[in-house]
Amino acid sequence: MLDFVFWLLSYVVPFLAVLTIIVFVHEMGHYLVARWNGVAIQTFSVGFGRELIGWNDRHGTRWRLSAVPLGGYVRFVGDMNAASIPDPEANANVDPALAPRLFVNKSVWQRIAIVAAGPIANVLLTFLVLYALLLGYGRYTIPPVIGEVVSGSVAESAGFVPGDRITAVDGYAVHGFEDFQRYVATSPERQVVVELLRDDQAVTLSLVPEAVQVEDRFGNNQRIGRIGVARSVEETDVTLYRPGPVEAIGMTVEEIRFIIQRTAAFIGDFFVGRGDVEQLGGPVKVAKVSGEVATLGIVALINLMALLSLNIGIFNLLPIPMLDGGHLMYYIAEAIRGRPLSMRVQEIGFRFGFALVMALMVFTLFNDTIFAHFGILR
Repeated sequence: MLDFVFWLLSYVVPFLAVLTIIVFVHEMGHYLVARWNGVAIQTFSVGFGRELIGWNDRHGTRWRLSAVPLGGYVRFVGDMNAASIPDPEANANVDPALAPRLFVNKSVWQRIAIVAAGPIANVLLTFLVLYALLLGYGRYTIPPVIGEVVSGSVAESAGFVPGDRITAVDGYAVHGFEDFQRYVATSPERQVVVELLRDDQAVTLSLVPEAVQVEDRFGNNQRIGRIGVARSVEETDVTLYRPGPVEAIGMTVEEIRFIIQRTAAFIGDFFVGRGDVEQLGGPVKVAKVSGEVATLGIVALINLMALLSLNIGIFNLLPIPMLDGGHLMYYIAEAIRGRPLSMRVQEIGFRFGFALVMALMVFTLFNDTIFAHFGILR
């Protein structure tokens, strides 16, 4: 019993807290833009399934907390289901006074704005959290100067020498040695371009980090890139850098751009045979990571929430029917053609999207369970 309570408090509670905030922000993005565009909203739900708590507001929207806390939805009046598939019968029989407020009767650009608002809200949440943490706590940094180049390493072959001062990697500014390590580590077997200063002269080097398996502080295996450079760190080398409000905006935007680019590269690896299925995770792995990060403190958990929010926003923009990106694909096609796609085409797309999303969920859940069983996710 004590083990169950420990598991519940250590893993499930942090995971649900993080996920609930992310889902609420995402759906609130849809809700607010829909409300601003005069759309009649039937339900705002955090979670799926049976309602646990609910109430109606003065606009007639039912706000509810549901039993399965693994997502959420905003359902508009006239929708067939929570996936915002229009119900032709409901639209045909609707009260004429209500018809202008139906989502399906709004202009294509209004519908695009409403659908895009969810992922955009996730990106804004990430920006606000990362920006606040950067302003509030600053960041500890180490001068980005190479102290040692391992003999026979990728770095030696590429032409690195001790004393090189790294200034950028793939166009991302390097503020400290930790930035250089992170940019290289997230590019296993992918070419990176490194800009540096050597004797006050600008030098540009290209190389491909080798992929290695390392174990993190929680015992999880990670596939990272390594090139074979290091530096010793004295206590006087570590400084706390606090950017100003304007500089922090640029640093936060660059961080978000980096995460998006590396996420896209990670997905792209699976199409060229470099993908590592161990790195794919579903609810089980996210819950485990949330619990592990929670042991590092509330700031670390908030930072994880920001990163997950951004990744969920990116995932929702994939052009898969059932996801926001699939709806956007339909509406962009409508804007180009001047008329919507036929209901038959949309229905086929939604069925395909539903099957694809379900298959991905089953695969990641199976992936989590198998690796956990064999001790890969310890």
